[in-house]
Amino acid sequence: MTILVTGAAGFIGMSVADRLLADGRAVIGIDNLNDYYSVSLKRARVAQLQQRHGRLFTFLEQDFADMAGVRRALVDHPIEAIVHLGAQAGVRYSLINPHAYVQSNLTGHVNILELARERRVRHLVYASSSSVYGGNETLPFRVEDRADHPISLYAATKRADELMSETYAHLFRIPMTGLRFFTVYGPWGRPDMAMWIFTQKILAGQPIPVFNHGRMQRDFTYIDDIVAGVIGCLDHAPVDDGGLKAGGSRAPHRLYNIGNNKPEELMHLITVLERAIGQKAKVDFQPIQPGDVPATFADIAAISHDIGFAPATGIESGVPRFVDWYRDYHGER
Repeated sequence: MTILVTGAAGFIGMSVADRLLADGRAVIGIDNLNDYYSVSLKRARVAQLQQRHGRLFTFLEQDFADMAGVRRALVDHPIEAIVHLGAQAGVRYSLINPHAYVQSNLTGHVNILELARERRVRHLVYASSSSVYGGNETLPFRVEDRADHPISLYAATKRADELMSETYAHLFRIPMTGLRFFTVYGPWGRPDMAMWIFTQKILAGQPIPVFNHGRMQRDFTYIDDIVAGVIGCLDHAPVDDGGLKAGGSRAPHRLYNIGNNKPEELMHLITVLERAIGQKAKVDFQPIQPGDVPATFADIAAISHDIGFAPATGIESGVPRFVDWYRDYHGER
């Protein structure tokens, strides 16, 4: 049997698929390779998986917001479980192109729920986001906290995904786990995120945009820790026993924060980046952007208790690994 990974050409999707394949598990990856950011980077990720794992990995270029297309693409493929990591990402882009979020994060998520119902998969693990906490001022963020005041459309769609998943878990008893990711970074990362933008601009001698005049904290989480958490959850599905799950459900549906549990000051991150790159940054202080929050901090007690999640990589070791990969990928050594 095979595990379906959506968003397999994306940063987290590629990394999760790579680990599953390395463990000898067959993976079908689907992705529509849209142009939100570099398509060549997405193709390079897919090529890396194909090169490393050969026929154990099957890639299908398919938009999961097209249900008829998904059914056609998967008609001959048995599926044991689904790791749904595909989505339209980005807080700021949701101010520019809201319909992309409706299509991918709402219609697409319902399609994956329907696929899980039709195939009776043993477990559906899906990506949510720390953005669902909105303007929550109580730190750290706990899965028990209210998440009904989103401050971006992206966050609203992710919270809607959680609610729709709760409904399907209740009605159809499909085991599900939603993961609220906290600022993921590392090799093969996304060009629209701060780690990539800062590295690119520092190397080019250009000013880096630092929002809220540097008064920002983020719970930066290294990709290897994220992958360990995702697969740990995948292999330990919630039990349909009527008991209270993380996040408050009595259906076989739980919600976890998955972060480093150690928020870092943005200016400290920049210092670590400067050391890794060997070059000082030129800083362009700017106001906070619409939809952004000044701080994120994950309470990971639930996922640590249930599956033993224990992040092991701080920015002092994770950032240099990203910088080394970035230089290799761009041939800048």
